[in-house]
Amino acid sequence: MSVSADSGGADLDSIEELDIRHLPEVQDSTEAERHHRKKQLAAAFRIFARYGFDEGIAGHITARDPEFPNRFWVNPYAVHFSRIRMSDLLLIDEQGRVVEGSRRTNKAAFWIHSSIHDARPDVVAVAHAHTLHGRAFASLNKPLAPIVQEACAFAGDHVLFDEYKGLVLEKTEGGRIAGRLGGCRAAILRHHGLLTVGRSVEEAAWWFIAMDRACQMQLLAEAAGNPRIMSDEEVAVAHRQFGNANMARHNFNLLADLVVEQEPDILE
Repeated sequence: MSVSADSGGADLDSIEELDIRHLPEVQDSTEAERHHRKKQLAAAFRIFARYGFDEGIAGHITARDPEFPNRFWVNPYAVHFSRIRMSDLLLIDEQGRVVEGSRRTNKAAFWIHSSIHDARPDVVAVAHAHTLHGRAFASLNKPLAPIVQEACAFAGDHVLFDEYKGLVLEKTEGGRIAGRLGGCRAAILRHHGLLTVGRSVEEAAWWFIAMDRACQMQLLAEAAGNPRIMSDEEVAVAHRQFGNANMARHNFNLLADLVVEQEPDILE
């Protein structure tokens, strides 16, 4: 099940985009890009910890390596998000082996993330965590509704993975998730939680934060009454503006800059 956003006749080209500086998606060299991805990945874990997205050993974010696109960087097993440094990150190959790093990884992280990275060459990063509001919403077996402008970032751009078979410990299950995700930026995994992807670590992490908050807002609004569903034209405007990848990168960088300043050990 997926949600579509019909423009309702709105001229999308006439919808004004936000007047913000364009941030480059990639750095000038492979080494610079690898360093950037690892720095942003470590920052994403620290940010997730600040938002309370940690749940024991669960949760993982990956970043494709710019030189070896079939490999990705990921957090080590059983290290709290708030303690992850750049040097802690593991590089995983196509068979799930650690080719750089001294710890082990989470098997579920490999099957979910490797399947999505394989299926989506456009995806640089994948984020998945077991959050309070994300899991609560995932139990409702329905997609997000466009009831606030920020939720419209996912209008026509997220799916409901409506099956549950426990922990993802095999390739076929990861493949089903990747197949259901298709070309979308996010998925609600029934009874499990949320998953987001992006062409950068910044995008994937920010979409995750935004989606979890959208889940929280819908839970609050529906508990209080019957929230108004935005019109097709309103959704089209909000999706173009709040689903903007450049804005996602800006939003993430605001948080990442604080982390680097306040927790400089992240760069070790």
